[in-house]
Amino acid sequence: MSLTLDVARELCAVRATKAAEQSAELASMIRFGGVLDVSPNVAGEARITVRVRTIEVAERVVNLMTQVSESARPEIIPMPAPTSRGAMRYEVVTEHGARDLIQKTGLITRGGDLVVGLPRTIVAGQVPVHEAVWRGAFFVAGHITEPGRASSLEVTVPCMEAGLALAGCGRKLGAVPKVKESRTGCRVMVRDGDAIGAVLTRMGAHGSRLRWDMERLQREASSSARRLDNFDDANLRRSAQAAAAAAARAQRAMEILGDEVPEHLAEAGNLRVAHQQASLEELGRLAEPALTKDAIAGRIRRLLSMADKRAAELGIPDTQKTEQNSESD
Repeated sequence: MSLTLDVARELCAVRATKAAEQSAELASMIRFGGVLDVSPNVAGEARITVRVRTIEVAERVVNLMTQVSESARPEIIPMPAPTSRGAMRYEVVTEHGARDLIQKTGLITRGGDLVVGLPRTIVAGQVPVHEAVWRGAFFVAGHITEPGRASSLEVTVPCMEAGLALAGCGRKLGAVPKVKESRTGCRVMVRDGDAIGAVLTRMGAHGSRLRWDMERLQREASSSARRLDNFDDANLRRSAQAAAAAAARAQRAMEILGDEVPEHLAEAGNLRVAHQQASLEELGRLAEPALTKDAIAGRIRRLLSMADKRAAELGIPDTQKTEQNSESD
């Protein structure tokens, strides 16, 4: 939640100067985090309630309402935390001028029906309007997780139609949002890291975008390092297993041949048994006189071949059987 609040705090500094952007952001706030009551109350007015997480966002809602409609008289009502560990929430409520606000934001049709998704004028608007829509939606119903394998930027929406409209605005910002509907509700989600960064920038959270990218790169670098470590460990294990198997075959070869093993082949076999972790090049340097790695490898191959042939003649296990037993161990 800390990153979500940081983004919202930064977005509060973004100034929507054009009427279309102000109207779009407010309409989004009302649509995704508010309640509209268009049935006349005792005073003959409608009522708008917008629920927000922080006092800064509540003050932004108030400013937008008064900018969109001069007749609006909104007030902020603190709401107690639902639990002892919860944070205080706020409601922005307006009755005076509410009907004018609803009409100017386009949330009601000319026939008096509430718009189900988002107003057509907003959906067909320019990119700055879509930026304002996402900004408003994030303020009241958005959430962003820390960069990682399951990172996401998502907005809880009241219905599928509203979600599809928000996703359409998101595509104009360079993202490909997906609308997910479940038994617990409906959400619009952006999962791709680059797309999340693009939406943050479009909404106006440039500092949060930099933080997001930096943490994302650090996590990716750390993940790559862990994969390399695991890869190196696997290679070391395979090398150790191969060395142990080669030494076991050489030992078995000399047991099979006994006194029949030629001296130069016996030297190569003994070197392999005594120095299991040494490379062929290192074994060659240990020989007297020194040998190339091809020469020492050739002698070991001839030793094993001779022993396997002799084992077949005697009807006893050869060096290959020894290798299989070593691998199973």
